[in-house]
Amino acid sequence: MSNLPANLRYAESHEWVLDHKDGTVTVGITDHAQQALGDVVFVELPEVGAALTKGQEFGVIESVKAASDLYSPVAGEVIEVNEALEDAPETVNDAPYEGGWIMKVRLDSDAIDGLLDADAYQATLSADE
Repeated sequence: MSNLPANLRYAESHEWVLDHKDGTVTVGITDHAQQALGDVVFVELPEVGAALTKGQEFGVIESVKAASDLYSPVAGEVIEVNEALEDAPETVNDAPYEGGWIMKVRLDSDAIDGLLDADAYQATLSADE
């Protein structure tokens, strides 16, 4: 069972969202997702300035086992990407909730309202086991 930070919101597609309370959020993938993927070898980052809709594919994450599409858990504009992942994609494995973040987004609206809290996300993981 992974240790889920309670201050984050989660999508059933295994992305996490940190709300900065200023209309921006940081997005990454959960510890559960990085464990399922295995050793991450490449992260395709979105373009800064890209407009995303909730549920839209925004990139790909590749591991030694598989490639998975990344889906935006929020609607908004990409304002920053974690360029460090280009040289060190394994950071997603090492620190999925800190240095392994993928992008920052300026929200279109109260886009995080539909996301799960840690307990609800944990329940979706338990249902999958």
